Amino acid sequence: MAGVDMRLGPGVVRELHWHKEAEWGYVLAGKCRITVVDPNHTVFVDDLEAGDMWLFPSGSSHSIQGLAEGCEFLLVFDDGNFSENETLLLTECMAHMPREVVAKNFGIPVEHFAGLPQREKYIFPLDVPPPLDQVLAELPDRRSSTPYTFHRSQANATKWDGGATTVIDANNFPVTNMAALIIDLEPGAMREIHWHPTADEWQYYLEGEARMTVFDATSRARTFDYRAGDVGYVPRTLAHYIENTGSTPVRVLNVFNAPHYKDISLNQWLALTPPALVQGHLGLDETFMKSLRAERSAVVR
Repeated sequence: MAGVDMRLGPGVVRELHWHKEAEWGYVLAGKCRITVVDPNHTVFVDDLEAGDMWLFPSGSSHSIQGLAEGCEFLLVFDDGNFSENETLLLTECMAHMPREVVAKNFGIPVEHFAGLPQREKYIFPLDVPPPLDQVLAELPDRRSSTPYTFHRSQANATKWDGGATTVIDANNFPVTNMAALIIDLEPGAMREIHWHPTADEWQYYLEGEARMTVFDATSRARTFDYRAGDVGYVPRTLAHYIENTGSTPVRVLNVFNAPHYKDISLNQWLALTPPALVQGHLGLDETFMKSLRAERSAVVR
């Protein structure tokens, strides 16, 4: 997996392009407009604000434009070898096509293409676009029935002692092939020891200060400290936790290269295992076993 942090000023466009990889996006600040034309030859246009997300499948053509206040957003790609240099850009594509071929393709005399750019534009300024309803009214009536965006107002958080978790995956965002988990931790709280059996985990620390230990086989383990703006990564199946070590709330965005979110909890694993096996492995006292019995009751409920 790979990540990009990008900012666009008011009206500034990340030009029309497509990728070999799927692109998952998360708006950090401001507002932007995304446009997608998919393989069904239908169009999807939407305005997004902080906390909203999108998913552009591999090969789907799209663009991003800053609205009046500009925007900042994260991009996550489902291939760690992703490179911005490998993005397929409209302007670069046209610059490499013979002009007479471009003219023949569109059925217009070649002189009408004298103004084509000689190289990629990549990011460039335009006027702030008009309201979404006005833009949609000007487009052909070929609207996509697939929602390529997910608004934070659609998300339902699960509350826990000391925090909350919010899952956005193919269950509530059907187009996505990358699941997301947003974790909120109060000071001193911890996301319990667990691992993900089917996906790698790419993390972006949005707020606060945190610590994570990652455990692998053959006694390999590392402990890391994080603060807002840092990135973490946990390969699939490796045990880890996230602990709020600061005096303010922690918010972590976790993205997984699988469509459905799954985890295995150390607490629940041991709670669901015959008690004699657990005690024989760990040699812990009755207080620990009582806590496991309480955990088992919570699992059964």
